[in-house]
Amino acid sequence: MLRETSTCVRLDVEVKLRASKSCVLGIKGERLSVALAAAPVDGAANQELIETLAEHFGVPRRQVRIVAGAKSRRKVVELEGLAADDVRARLGSPRS
Repeated sequence: MLRETSTCVRLDVEVKLRASKSCVLGIKGERLSVALAAAPVDGAANQELIETLAEHFGVPRRQVRIVAGAKSRRKVVELEGLAADDVRARLGSPRS
């Protein structure tokens, strides 16, 4: 679920579309679950995912990138400038 490189952390993410509000739901299985209020039209859901993750992890939007699965509910996202321990702390998850 969480892979650290020298410049970023990669997360496996699963999105739930058309939720009542956008928020990070937590870890479900081996993926981070994120609810998005946006519909998957014209990239709106991907943009909302970036904004939601940026806000949750306290980084600028430019530091969040979808690197795989742009047209899927399951995605791989990079968070630039964070360490794995920073991400775990924001998720409240134990060290793995």
